Amino acid sequence: MLYVVAYDIPCNQRRREVAELLEGYGQRVQYSVFECVLSDKKLKELKQRLRKRINLHEDSLRFYAIPNYSFGQIDIWNGLPFLEPQTSIIL
Repeated sequence: MLYVVAYDIPCNQRRREVAELLEGYGQRVQYSVFECVLSDKKLKELKQRLRKRINLHEDSLRFYAIPNYSFGQIDIWNGLPFLEPQTSIIL
């Protein structure tokens, strides 16, 4: 499944740690937005690892699941190409 992960983290150190972690799971498409193609197992792992790096009272993270049937509706204006889940899934 494709997930769009967006975050707003005011602390520079935590923000950097979250970005570095997400780079291992997906592709940065905006400064604080990543596209990640993940199995259920990898999504659970990512969320567990993120919980250790964030402050739930100050930081905001959002995970948007993008179903396969809506891929044709994704409209990209410049930037990195869309990740193809069929060939990019992390197990």
